[in-house]
Amino acid sequence: MSTDTPVKETAKVSEMEESFLLSNNELAGLQVIYPGMAERDTLNAFRDIRTRLLHKKPEGNFVVMVSSLDANASTSNFVAMNLAASIAMDENKSAIYLDCNLDAPHADKILQKKPEVGLTDYLDDENIPVPDIIFPSGVHRLRIVPVGNPRETAEEQFASQRMKQLIDHLSERYPNRYVVLDVPPVGSSVVARILAQYVDYAVLVVPFGKVTERQVLSGIDAVTRQRFAGLVYCD
Repeated sequence: MSTDTPVKETAKVSEMEESFLLSNNELAGLQVIYPGMAERDTLNAFRDIRTRLLHKKPEGNFVVMVSSLDANASTSNFVAMNLAASIAMDENKSAIYLDCNLDAPHADKILQKKPEVGLTDYLDDENIPVPDIIFPSGVHRLRIVPVGNPRETAEEQFASQRMKQLIDHLSERYPNRYVVLDVPPVGSSVVARILAQYVDYAVLVVPFGKVTERQVLSGIDAVTRQRFAGLVYCD
């Protein structure tokens, strides 16, 4: 990496200048997909998920959340981050990864340094502007909003008007920017139910052979059938 300090988003997506870019080896170490990677099946799987979502809404961008049916949040971390990375591979699109996983934050690992402020700080302090919580990821055209500092009322803040306004702002400011929310497991947190009302689509990650059909149906009901976009099976 060429810098140790995350740098805030530039004024226009079309004029994004990457302050640093991660090498292919660094991306592989972080389990982030990239063009030309050796694991073609993984790369193509995320391209397929991206394409299916884009076909669901061919005009304009969308907001999608990713949640796991298993208590292990790392599966949604992996899928949400790589879905965002796959979208950003298209030179005509950009993506923003919004880390809402309070108990298992992932954005700090990608940034490799915990920023001073993030999502929870923004929701708690109206004096913090949106650009202050958006950081380059080291991946072309992909930005990150980290979870932020712990707050006892964080889950309640997700139900606030300020949260809705943030998601609207992130999706409406640039027509070619897609927003991906990484959300806690749907079965162990109310956050997925809260945030489902703010998104266009919801993707549920299913650990292969570890959940029942009843759990799957319960997860779909939690995010609402209207917004449910599909299941992603992970080993």
